[in-house]
Amino acid sequence: MSYQSINPFDNKTIKSFKELTDQQLEEKLALAVSCFATWKTKSYDERAKVIHQAARLLHEQADHFAHIMTLEMGKRISEAKGEVEFSSKILDYYAKNAERFLADVKLNPEHGIGHMESSPIGVVFCVEPWNFPYYQLARIAGPHLMAGNTVLVKHAGNVPQCAIAFEKLLLDAGAPAGLYTNLMISHTQSGALIDDRRVKGVALTGSTAAGRVIAAAAGKALKPSSMELGGSDAFIVLDDADMERTIKWALWGRMYNCGQTCCAAKRFIVVEAVADTFLAAFTSAMAALKAGDPMDETTTMGPLSSEAALLQLLAQVDVAVKHGARIALGGQREDRPGAFMQPTILTHVEPANPAFRDEFFGPVAMFFRVKDEAAAIALANDSDFGLGGSVFTKDLARGKRVASAVETGMMFINNISWSDADLPFGGIKDTGYGRELGDMGIQEFVNKKLVRYIDAEAPV
Repeated sequence: MSYQSINPFDNKTIKSFKELTDQQLEEKLALAVSCFATWKTKSYDERAKVIHQAARLLHEQADHFAHIMTLEMGKRISEAKGEVEFSSKILDYYAKNAERFLADVKLNPEHGIGHMESSPIGVVFCVEPWNFPYYQLARIAGPHLMAGNTVLVKHAGNVPQCAIAFEKLLLDAGAPAGLYTNLMISHTQSGALIDDRRVKGVALTGSTAAGRVIAAAAGKALKPSSMELGGSDAFIVLDDADMERTIKWALWGRMYNCGQTCCAAKRFIVVEAVADTFLAAFTSAMAALKAGDPMDETTTMGPLSSEAALLQLLAQVDVAVKHGARIALGGQREDRPGAFMQPTILTHVEPANPAFRDEFFGPVAMFFRVKDEAAAIALANDSDFGLGGSVFTKDLARGKRVASAVETGMMFINNISWSDADLPFGGIKDTGYGRELGDMGIQEFVNKKLVRYIDAEAPV
């Protein structure tokens, strides 16, 4: 495992970082365990002071944090600023609501009285990806720290400066040493942490392949885990859709973060009656994007996160074409320095094509035309993934019907508003299990304890 900042705009290495030694890792784990012994006794108000302050500092220093993100993984600067602000709101959300979410729940047993109470479980180990370098951290730090746990985080190897900056943010906000710890460690060390009896829970946001490995390790160790993995979301367009609005969402849904989003629109499923109209307009909108410096506010398309990500995507397109897919737009890297790929649309992707079940993590869209609503639902469900999806129609009742029929963790009608602090996020099938954000996100790593009292003599 290597930790390097490489600017994908020009593929120049900025800085490299050394992995922790086993002894250094042991010291950080021991400190997290020690911190938990104290942190779990703090009141919600005491915890909230730290998390509120972190949110405030993140908001005040948004430009600083955004700059690091754009430098390391190429996110357009306007999107980077938006992510920083959203991360701040997530921290604030849990600082305000954690006590209410984890309040005792009164029960009404047939005999006596009882309640369920929530308590932290200890050190939680989190493995996080590069595509949203702060948002991914905020949505584990906010809930799990407010619940009274301490957190160890292995961030992605290509965003080490983002990882360092977020750890410093918590320390600057008054977090005690060991509360939130960034770890630059190897895969072997990561596996050892999951096995360590002092680690009580495991969370991953990443690929399905990584999820299988880490979930298996957590299961073997009998530890609770949450897995937010890949996605290949359906974007369903029915014959009565508002086409102008639909195209705007289609472009945003595929190209936000240069398409490097697990819940991005990836499979565009359009009923025959409007298929030609949609494809022509969508192709025109995609073709109008211009690659440029992600630090420039006027740039409409930035680079992929790395040269490796670009090469993987090009290889996937090549395999798709060799198995019968046709390129309606793009399909190649941009003729310029950096990890840039042309906006790409693939058509005629048949079920036997490997691309049919692939996740394209970048600016590649697959277009499918179907006979009717029923066929659209069937195709949407013919996927190994089940994260999100959307349906576009002027008939709200119809939209609700389709949303209910699609097998996925989230569905959106006439929008793709993926994430809000107060809405649970997650999926099914190969997308994994568990939920983040909302009131469900804070429940993943707490002990739900039954307490019951009966005023009666003990049985003889």
